[in-house]
Formats: sequence, C-alpha cells, structure tokens
Amino acid sequence: MSSFPLQQPRRLATLVAVALLVAAVVSPATSQAQQLIASSSSAIPAEDSSLPDAPSHVLYPQSGQTAPPPQPIQTTNPDAVSPNGTQQTKRILGIMPNFRSVSADIKLPPQTSRQKFIAAGHDTFDYSSFFIAGIQAGFSMNGNSYPEFHQGAKGYARYYWHTLADTTTENFMVGGLGPVVFHQDNRYYTLGHGGFRKRTFYALTRVLISRKDDGDSTFNFAEVIGSGAAAGTSTLYYPTRYRTWTKVGQKWLTSDIIDGANFMLKEFWPDINKAIFHTH
Repeated sequence: MSSFPLQQPRRLATLVAVALLVAAVVSPATSQAQQLIASSSSAIPAEDSSLPDAPSHVLYPQSGQTAPPPQPIQTTNPDAVSPNGTQQTKRILGIMPNFRSVSADIKLPPQTSRQKFIAAGHDTFDYSSFFIAGIQAGFSMNGNSYPEFHQGAKGYARYYWHTLADTTTENFMVGGLGPVVFHQDNRYYTLGHGGFRKRTFYALTRVLISRKDDGDSTFNFAEVIGSGAAAGTSTLYYPTRYRTWTKVGQKWLTSDIIDGANFMLKEFWPDINKAIFHTH
C-alpha cells in the first residue's frame, strides 16, 4: 500500500491542529481584552436589566449595613422561563447533557475563552458521557465496525476507549478551541417560534451558521473546521487501513450530521418536556 493514503490524513490532522493552536496563541490581545471587559462589566444578565438602578449613596459595612451580593453572570442555561412559556433544562430526559442550550428569546453576555473551554469540558467529562460512550461502543462492536478490534471483553474495551477519544477530541475542537480561535459563541440558542419546518430548518442549519461573540451571525467555522480536525486527528489512533481521505471524510460528514440531529433535539426538547412531562 502506498504511503500517500496512510500519511496524508495524519499530516492534515497535524497541520490543522497546529494551525488552530497557533491562531489561539497569537490571537490579537485587544479582542481578548474586549472579552474580559465585556464579561466583567456584565454584572447583571440581560434578562435582569429591568432591575432598578442602585441608590446614589453607598452603604458600607462600617456603618452596620452590608452590601447585597453581586448578581452572577449566566453563561449556560438561564433559570428564567422564556416568553413562550418553555425552558431548556440542563439535561434531556434527565441523562443527556444539555448545558449549552439557551431558552428562546433569552440574551446572555459574551463568553470568555475560559468559559468556552469549561463548557466543552462539562459536556465531555459528565458522567452520562461515559454511559453513552458505552452504548455506542456496544453498537459498534455488534456491527463489527472495526474487525481489527475483535470481540469479547478486550474487543469491547478497544471500542470503548476509541469512542471516548473521538468524543473528547470532537467536543474540544468544536466546542472549545474552535470557538476561541474564531471568536464564536458555542451555545445553542433555541428559536422557539414558528412551525415545525421553520424550526427544523433553523436547527439543522446551525451546523453551518453560528453566532459571533458580539451576537452577529457568521459561518460556523468552529463546527465545520473543528469536526474536520477531529476526524483527521482520529487517524493517529485508529488502524492503518482507516487512515485514508475517504475514511476521514466519512467520519467528518457523520460528525456534522450527528451534530445537526442534536441541534434539532435541543430545539424541540422544551416543547417535548412541557407536553409529556408537564414541566417547564
């Protein structure tokens, strides 16, 4: 077998990963400063902007009075119910992580780089992620997806750690490093209005369309490039015959399709939760 199909995807993965890391390091200092200023100045979330202004005089602890604690900045699921009466929950069906979903019509302050990586980490290392990876590994082994892994306990262990590695790489490329490098918001903002077709189209197109840190729409570089980088990186630990452009492209496309389906589930989960479980 020629060295081209074996080495080129690996070189591609290395180049893409290095490019993302370099871009993150040499990213303009001014944009980082703007993020820090925005996060520090947003002491009260946008939905709490109706609170009355502070009094003109300040009461200090020396006078026997204590100042009220500062309002926390919301970075994930807002506690307030959206105007349409539905709300995202932190988990879907009490199991699947849903930490980065935002209820419809809720505005949140921009994220810092640290918050983006923390959000990606929550999705990756949540207890449910290990359980879900176990199910996926079982299906893959049952379908004999990688004959080189074999069957039995040892075979299942190989399927399991490869699945965990894929999940970790995907989450941090798409939800952590990508949003930092391209200055994008890694949260899913629920549309929550319109018919089934409109909302389905909106959810599926979030694979290609995202929000910048300033709230404007942009091409979803973090998703498309990040999932491609994750697919290329997987060639480093999969058997040799899977290190081809075709296999990398298939995994890349599959990742984006799965993410589109996840966006659709997130979009309609508040309605499902309210209709079936009668909770907001």
